Amino acid sequence: MYNIILKNIDNKYEYEELIKIFLNPADYRLFTDAESEVAEEHPEATIVFNKNAHRDKNDVKREIYENLSALTGKKPEWGILTGVRPVKLTGEMFAEAGDYDNVRRRLQQAYFLHPRKADLLIETLQYQQANVGKVPQDTVGVYIGIPFCPTRCLYCSFASNQVTAAAAERYLQTLLQEIAFCGAQMHEKGMRTESLYIGGGTPTSLNESQLQRLLEAVTESFDMSIVREFTVEAGRPDTINKEKLRILHDMGVDRISINPQSMKDKTLELIGRSHSAADIETAYKLARETGHWIINCDVIAGLPEEDVEDFTATIRRLTEMQFENITVHTLAVKRASRLIDIDKDFHYKQAQVVREQLVAGEKILRAAGYVPYYLYRQKHMAGAFENIGWCKPGTESVYNVRIMEEAQTIIALGAGGISKVYYPDENRLERVPNVTNYEIYIERFDEMLKRKENHIFQEEKTC
Repeated sequence: MYNIILKNIDNKYEYEELIKIFLNPADYRLFTDAESEVAEEHPEATIVFNKNAHRDKNDVKREIYENLSALTGKKPEWGILTGVRPVKLTGEMFAEAGDYDNVRRRLQQAYFLHPRKADLLIETLQYQQANVGKVPQDTVGVYIGIPFCPTRCLYCSFASNQVTAAAAERYLQTLLQEIAFCGAQMHEKGMRTESLYIGGGTPTSLNESQLQRLLEAVTESFDMSIVREFTVEAGRPDTINKEKLRILHDMGVDRISINPQSMKDKTLELIGRSHSAADIETAYKLARETGHWIINCDVIAGLPEEDVEDFTATIRRLTEMQFENITVHTLAVKRASRLIDIDKDFHYKQAQVVREQLVAGEKILRAAGYVPYYLYRQKHMAGAFENIGWCKPGTESVYNVRIMEEAQTIIALGAGGISKVYYPDENRLERVPNVTNYEIYIERFDEMLKRKENHIFQEEKTC
């Protein structure tokens, strides 16, 4: 057990995410100056950081990285970066430096990134600049959440529920009112919709009638004239049928997701998916027969009992099936997941296998013609790695890029939706959340509308 004391620092939690990459929380206690007397009561080994009272947080992080790396032998490839959006940081550095060589050098020298991570960030940023471009004036992204799934996966931390048809109907009736309200307000304020994204949960867990009414409300309420993409997550193959796909296609949806997470049946059973790998192939074939759209799939590195061969077999099969987008997630053990109750240290144990899975998977993806187009990171990820969206050139998701670059207002509807209002003059976001629980969302619906009215639609135009 180590006692770690952060000198001349008030908020120790700004640095704990970096410390947790090196040390399991069970192996240390973290103290500030004000708490150092408590630390002295414990005779365990003591490590003191920031004796020199650095004012720059990154100086403190570099000191932590170098010392804990020497102590543990670990050299995390993302260096001192612990934020969610490293591509955004890379873009800001490029805007300042105007030269990618300088950006690459700074990422490696100032942030301690492994060269391949620095190159990955620059490659991703360059693709976004060339293919997505800047945010058009007065545009917003719209997100609509359907917080229902057939089952809850082992690792899931999202707002997803298993509910009756009657409960889903009550939720939908309320959501349709929020859609109408936001559409009218956006029209009045001159906010144009660049992208529409219906996610969850699993939106296709709605029945055919409900799905039809939802999409009709969306297309009637929002100006579709400049929409670059209209996405619906149909992630679970056990919620997909020909009629639902026909409805999606006829209502103008041009992007869908069919998400296996793994193509190994034993893994699917372990993580609580109610489908097989064969069901993924059947749903994919049905989607191809129904419409011309871009199809995304999600996979996860680090799933229980999977080795490198299991993971690469999944990646290889998905590239053979010709999904246009393949998003490779690194397993994250979140507080709201069932997995943390089973093994809170699971992500620490998976670091090495995940590293090997990601390297092997990338080779297959690149050989099949996929390129990285967006990237983000989360807390508690195995090996402190990343999530990467890979695409066939020209099939990237605008919404995914916009949500990560944080330079556009995103209006989020439904339970768990967090609107992010962008103020360009100040280059900042203000969060306007809906409550997460779908039943409370229904009960407090008037309050949800009031929040949007006060914090989005009564402000000066922010987009």
